[in-house]
Amino acid sequence: MNINPLSSATNMITSAQQKATNAAQAIAQPPALQQAQEVKGPGDLKSTDYVQPLVSLKESEFEVKSGVKVIQAEKEMLDAVGRIFDEKA
Repeated sequence: MNINPLSSATNMITSAQQKATNAAQAIAQPPALQQAQEVKGPGDLKSTDYVQPLVSLKESEFEVKSGVKVIQAEKEMLDAVGRIFDEKA
């Protein structure tokens, strides 16, 4: 089984971007539209309705940061392997 860190990190970043997009759309949705979809009356929209989308945004931020760290670690590893071969040559 071949594991490609760059591919895994890229997939992680892509899925995090999609999660952030979905969360941002949920947050940006006008309250009137949210009320129409969930059959709430005027003034029934609470600040807690935004908790899950905000948590998703924060999760996506951490996922992107993790993906970047994987890419950086792979680059450092490849650089180290390159230095080893340069020293032996």
